[in-house]
Amino acid sequence: MAQNRKAFHDYFVEDRYEAGISLAGTEVKSIRRGTLNLKDSFCIVKDGEIFVHGMHISPYEQGNIFNKDPVRPRKLLMHKREINRLFALVKQDGYALVPLSVYFNEASRVKLEIGLCKGKKLYDKRDAAAAKDAKREIDRSLKSQRR
Repeated sequence: MAQNRKAFHDYFVEDRYEAGISLAGTEVKSIRRGTLNLKDSFCIVKDGEIFVHGMHISPYEQGNIFNKDPVRPRKLLMHKREINRLFALVKQDGYALVPLSVYFNEASRVKLEIGLCKGKKLYDKRDAAAAKDAKREIDRSLKSQRR
């Protein structure tokens, strides 16, 4: 339903995890309509639980009084062992937990893909952009040679 493209630009994604997310009914309906933004969102481990902050879900138009705050912190559903391991990595090794995408699984439950990420420096971003441009040029030349 939504991708966080900025995360791939700003971070090296080392590992990915799937987490359920605790939502209200009107929020699920709003996600189905595609009114979701992950751009400035991040995850925090607090008291053995993991929360996502900054994820914006627009209010559902027909939701009236049942609508929740669009940017409220939302609890993520993961196993305790996974949460503790992520917490240890974030505290010691300087990793960040960044939401990468939101999707529906086969049981029509909303899932959030979390990335265990390390920040990129400016020169890393330049290198990645140069590699992307080079790949695009190679693909273009190969495509024109086929014709």
